[in-house]
Amino acid sequence: MGWKAALGLFAIVSTGFAAGATAQEFRFEAVPLFDNCGDASLQKAKTDGITLGISPSPPYSSLDPSTNKAAGLDVDINEAALKWAGITKIRYEVMPFGQLIPAMLSHRIDVVAANIHVTPDRLKAVSFTGPAWWYGPAIVVQKGNSAGLHSFDDLKGKSIGAIAGSAADEYLRTMGVTVTAFQTDAEEFAGISTGRVPAIVEDDVKVLAYLDANKSAPIEIVPNVAVPEDLIFKYGYGYARYALRKEDCSLRVAYTQGLAEVRGNGEMSALLKKYGLSNRNMFFFPM
Repeated sequence: MGWKAALGLFAIVSTGFAAGATAQEFRFEAVPLFDNCGDASLQKAKTDGITLGISPSPPYSSLDPSTNKAAGLDVDINEAALKWAGITKIRYEVMPFGQLIPAMLSHRIDVVAANIHVTPDRLKAVSFTGPAWWYGPAIVVQKGNSAGLHSFDDLKGKSIGAIAGSAADEYLRTMGVTVTAFQTDAEEFAGISTGRVPAIVEDDVKVLAYLDANKSAPIEIVPNVAVPEDLIFKYGYGYARYALRKEDCSLRVAYTQGLAEVRGNGEMSALLKKYGLSNRNMFFFPM
């Protein structure tokens, strides 16, 4: 079963993304009203443009080296929210996920535009937009699960793989897990496929997409794993958001409302479906 079927996904037939159809125009009932928010970050972005930091992580975000064009779900979501806020000059910097926050704090980029979650360590350094979309964590093992890992508690005391700087990385360390940190998705999936680590913790949608594209990969998701509440509400697998510098308040307010407007006018739903997801990925709490 492919990852779309596994998630209960369905194709778009009415939003303008069907083959041969003209793309639907999404309209807004609200306009930006942030003129007196008190700092210059929004006006600077509108005047000078903005630099978004992304990581090479399809289907979320990637950069075509031949065209220098960014693409992916997070790219489309960010561009839709920024367009609503009146920010039209957008540049991209691509780097490993773990380098994005340091790059933003050093002003190399303005926004961590790869989906990122609220965690205690991150809150010490950055601020976050409102919710963009949602997905959950998966424990991934080699086929057959010879290590007998069936829960997050089973990971304690073991060396488990995760992307450096990710929510999974931070949470696993709080559990007493020795984390083997990988810089890229390719390295991480190679690590579990070759048995370098007995398991990895990764985004369910990313793993399912990988398995759909690599049907002979010798790995599988552990089924029916209960997700600890702390992992959702404290250590990072709540809503996917985007991160900004704490001082950039007016930009963050505009970004947050832009995301809300994109969720509210149907465009977010269409973008999720464009990338093989569904309205289930709009909400942690099922509708």
